[in-house]
Amino acid sequence: MPPSWSDQWWPVAYLRDLDPLRPARFTLLERDLVIWWDRESGLWRAFEDVCPHRFVPLSEGRINGAGQLECPYHGWSFDGSGTCRSIPQMGDGAAPEARRSSCQALPTATGQGLLFVWSGDPASANPQTLPLVPLLREEGAGWADGWIVQDTFRDLPMDALTLLENVLDVSHVPFTHHRTVGRRENAAPVELEITREGDDGFEGLWEEGPRRGRLGSQLTRFRAPQLMWHDLTAKGFGRILTVVYAVPIRRGECRLFARFPFQFEAAAPRLLLGLRPRWLQHIGNHKVLEDDQVFLHWQERVLAAAGGSAAVERAFYLPTAADRYVAALHRWVKAHGGEPFAGQALPPRQGLESLMDRYNSHTRQCRSCAQALKRLRALKPWLWGGLWLSAVLIGLGQLGALSLLGLLLAIATGLVMRQVSRWERGLLAGDGLAPRNHG
Repeated sequence: MPPSWSDQWWPVAYLRDLDPLRPARFTLLERDLVIWWDRESGLWRAFEDVCPHRFVPLSEGRINGAGQLECPYHGWSFDGSGTCRSIPQMGDGAAPEARRSSCQALPTATGQGLLFVWSGDPASANPQTLPLVPLLREEGAGWADGWIVQDTFRDLPMDALTLLENVLDVSHVPFTHHRTVGRRENAAPVELEITREGDDGFEGLWEEGPRRGRLGSQLTRFRAPQLMWHDLTAKGFGRILTVVYAVPIRRGECRLFARFPFQFEAAAPRLLLGLRPRWLQHIGNHKVLEDDQVFLHWQERVLAAAGGSAAVERAFYLPTAADRYVAALHRWVKAHGGEPFAGQALPPRQGLESLMDRYNSHTRQCRSCAQALKRLRALKPWLWGGLWLSAVLIGLGQLGALSLLGLLLAIATGLVMRQVSRWERGLLAGDGLAPRNHG
């Protein structure tokens, strides 16, 4: 794998979604990792997800009373450096510490609410080079300079390059995302300009900007190989960033980390944004992501058959300035060793049901959404109880005031049940119906 991909800091989780009491798993560049909280050092750790004893995944284990990562199979336990500190099968006085009993630890660092893992030579890891958005500064538990930041993540059935190509492409929004975050009537010629290009990526300018110039100019920055953001100062509204990290899991799969920082001119939008729960925001984010998920999953297989990123210049037809960011992305890939999984075939094409899965690709790994799903399901028996009570009231009231009260209770409970069911479905799976093609 080219160093441009292997020697990098990669985000693997939002800190708010990690549980310090339980290990978590993540696959980075085909490397299975276990992520856990080292209580002794007060640091998040990342090990290769394999016990040196009999190769079972440590992510299936636990963090024991000593604050060490314990293997689920035979109880071997490891400290934050990866050193084995206990082998229960050994006799008293035996020393479990040995090179072959140790776990492979990867360097970790945190920044802007994300946990990063270094995928290259540990001796080369420098936390000062984390791929962060320079406009954002942390301040206490929030953000400095009046920024409000919404975030989401999802494991997507496509390569990281396919995702980057998609989010860098500003001209698809009015069409693909019609009726979600775009409108077809806002489509117009898009004159993109590359203002700087180098080994670290590129910068670009869209002078007119979205919605036929009604919002103002938009700047774009691609920090190779994993981070991009659009920067828009909307007239009379505020400053809006769209930030995306594309993290390769394996061939044909990546994790999207998306952030939406806002700097509002007025107080009202800030207050309204703060009222919306994170899990409800995530349901809306899913709908936008699913606008193009199906056809991107198909598109990358056609490109792979035509030669992949290396063949883009002859495979794609890019006649307009709207494709300049896409072309610049593939120029960077070509100049820096190629794709991360070059030569590997894509997995078989997935069906619609798999592509619309939200539970495994997001909800079970998101603390906000997992808790919301649990609470919604716990609410359902109470709602059924409310319906039963309303039926009793209607029967006892003999068409009098008590019956009217029962009827009103039945209507209110039914409406709440319908909304709860909609939210539950929204946390489990998409419907596969792109809004642009319906209504």
